[in-house]
Amino acid sequence: MTSSKRDAKESKKIIRTFAAASFLNDMGSDMIYPIWPLFVTQILKANMTALGFLDGLGDALVSISKAVSGYFSDRMRRRKIFIWIGYLFGALSRIGYALSSVWTHLIPFRVLDRSGKIRGAPRDAYIADISVQKNRGKSFGYIRAMDHLGAVCGIILCIVFFKLLGYKMLFFLAAVPTFISVALIILFIKEKKPEKIKLYKGISIKDLDRNYKLFLLLSSIFSLGTFSYSFLLIYGHKHGFNTTFIPVLYLIFSAAAFLLSIPMGRLADRIGRRPVLFLSFFLWASVLVFLISGESRLTVILSFILYGAHKGALEPVQTAFVCELAPEKFRASGLGGFQMMTGLCTLPASFIAGILWESIGMTAPFYFSLVLTATAGVLLLFVKT
Repeated sequence: MTSSKRDAKESKKIIRTFAAASFLNDMGSDMIYPIWPLFVTQILKANMTALGFLDGLGDALVSISKAVSGYFSDRMRRRKIFIWIGYLFGALSRIGYALSSVWTHLIPFRVLDRSGKIRGAPRDAYIADISVQKNRGKSFGYIRAMDHLGAVCGIILCIVFFKLLGYKMLFFLAAVPTFISVALIILFIKEKKPEKIKLYKGISIKDLDRNYKLFLLLSSIFSLGTFSYSFLLIYGHKHGFNTTFIPVLYLIFSAAAFLLSIPMGRLADRIGRRPVLFLSFFLWASVLVFLISGESRLTVILSFILYGAHKGALEPVQTAFVCELAPEKFRASGLGGFQMMTGLCTLPASFIAGILWESIGMTAPFYFSLVLTATAGVLLLFVKT
């Protein structure tokens, strides 16, 4: 076997391990996500503004943790340690959720949970390092597909066990798959250690070109309008879907995202990143139009299908695009910085959405998001590939 074939075989093995760990973690996460907004608002008695704060805080912490881990991953030339510790944080936070009795108790565990995303930028940089441009979209599409397949399985488990176990026991159960993810990374990812333990040069603004900066700006604007999925689930609940059916809506979204992540990644490898990103913006705008214009159950279901299609188009292609716009030796930093800026925008996004929902009406956040989506789409025209 030639060296290149051995490298390709090893790369596939690493990606499969990451995919398995991601599948298990998302299975645990999505045993919780469909019932999270109802747990916070109905069991712990928080209002929509508090829910928006919790979700926005979580998303903001995701972005900060990715930036910090990306920066130090590049400086230390290490990836693995950030990945397994991130999974460990996620598992422990679910135990904390189960022990909470009022919504303010959730804050430290939400911090721990979302800080677990320190795994994101180092893992994505690892995947980018062992991929090439012609298959990078496919590689990220595969990882995201396994994320969403894990979500599908987690939602099914939620639907099956929710009535039997209730909220808190389900949270305990959700920690188990993520503990297995920790073991997979520790046992099966063999990272080459740097020759010397030292900090290498970190990234600076001058290392980033105009296209990266413009893409960061437009993605931040877009993120400012992409409020938490919790608002869509509450919207569905207020339009006739009972509590036991809410996880099914999330299942519909996850199934659509799973089915489209790999095809969208492959499409981006063939025709380029920008056209698929335009498509993702269009799909999100379609979700908003459906929610504004119609209030039937069918409209809500179609909105969740389109939402899943949007995620399937956006996530793998956006990650691959950022990897290629960032300097090669600073990929984790470039990814982490990008994820920090766009993620920080989700804190005001969900918080603003909650205020608009409470003060003006439930469709007000959708109009706000439409304007920002159109703005981001226009700016994307000026990013050169």
